[in-house]
Amino acid sequence: MSIFKIFQDGEKEILYLPRIISFEGEIEVIGSKSIANRVLYLASFCKEETIVYNVPNSDDVQVLLNTLPLMGIECVKEKEKTYRIKGREILNLKTNYFNLENAGTALRPLVAILSTQKIPNEIVIDGNNQMRNRPIFDLVEALQKIGVNIITSEKGTPPVKIIAGEWKKNQIFVSGKTSSQFISALLMASPLTQKEIEIFVLDDVVSKPYIDMTIYLMKVFGVDVLNEDYKYFKIPNQSYRSPKEIWIEGDATAATYFYTAGLVSGPVTVKGLGLSSIQGDIQYIEIIKKIGGIVEAKSNSITVKKGKSIDGISVDMNAMPDAAMTLAVTGLFSNAPIEIYNVENMRVKESERIKGLCNELTKFGAEVEEKKDGLKVYPPKKILPKPRIATYKDHRMAMAFSLGSFLTDMEIIDPNCVSKTYPDYFFDFSKICRN
Repeated sequence: MSIFKIFQDGEKEILYLPRIISFEGEIEVIGSKSIANRVLYLASFCKEETIVYNVPNSDDVQVLLNTLPLMGIECVKEKEKTYRIKGREILNLKTNYFNLENAGTALRPLVAILSTQKIPNEIVIDGNNQMRNRPIFDLVEALQKIGVNIITSEKGTPPVKIIAGEWKKNQIFVSGKTSSQFISALLMASPLTQKEIEIFVLDDVVSKPYIDMTIYLMKVFGVDVLNEDYKYFKIPNQSYRSPKEIWIEGDATAATYFYTAGLVSGPVTVKGLGLSSIQGDIQYIEIIKKIGGIVEAKSNSITVKKGKSIDGISVDMNAMPDAAMTLAVTGLFSNAPIEIYNVENMRVKESERIKGLCNELTKFGAEVEEKKDGLKVYPPKKILPKPRIATYKDHRMAMAFSLGSFLTDMEIIDPNCVSKTYPDYFFDFSKICRN
């Protein structure tokens, strides 16, 4: 990362990125934390051992790896990126306080999982200040209605307190409009009840591909789920069975930054996943094609090259809200406006992402229309020099806006926030930077 410089400005840590002349080269993208945390949980419920390969070193995954032993799960690091998990069907809790920091993919499933258990004492599930601003009431309310004695803060956010667990009913009604993680949490926890569970979804679901991922991985671990148009799910009485070993594929959301680098300059090759990925964000490649990128895909790598132009687009990104941030920043390079809609849930992610994107894009000279459920980015008529980008403690703000270095020297505040999902992001990004 020698072409980038980190310095202090008062209490702020700043990363300086000089203007990049071109992006080209190849990188091996980090393993998916969304897959990894699901796999680690599912392996924890198997009596047999599971060897998990290519586990990412992201903060969210490390938080869960530290949490599993507190649930009586044997979790041994065999070598770099490889863990052996020895699970159990009945958890053996070593504590009544769980702090999951800002790891939504760890905290929300844990609430559902622990709610299935007979617990001798009250359990508190908590997070950091960011997590205490992220909603969880829809999940808590669904559990309350099936007999779990569970409460949350007045804001409907963590901390969550489970006073008495066990699901007394087998029909659950839940809202899916805020986060698909609530449905994934209930799905993964259902087999622990030793009942047939039915889940009824009260409204339209956001981020459906993440539910598909959960159901796919549950099947890998021996549990079948009936999905009727994301409105009704049935989980027959089944037990998890280990596949013995499993490989975590590369992170498709993280790959979008490198795909876009290839789009604006290129060629850039991302190794570690292909078009057969189980992650919904692999569909970002179709958007790359639509706006002018040239794509060459192999079984375990994808290369993106610059086409004749980067065209504007208006697109529903409800299925890919994280990748929507990358597309918004692509508006800095396009020849026409890029409009993103049906992503209102971006406002309740790690930061208020719609407002944050609007604020920071204007620092490059773009005009941005903020809408209730998205934004419209007009490419800059003139690039403003040396913008200093605020990240709002949001890893995806830092990674997405790094692409702006193709236009001008720039600075990113709090660059280490990327450790949530991709601690080595700027090191890998520097590998494709030519200046």
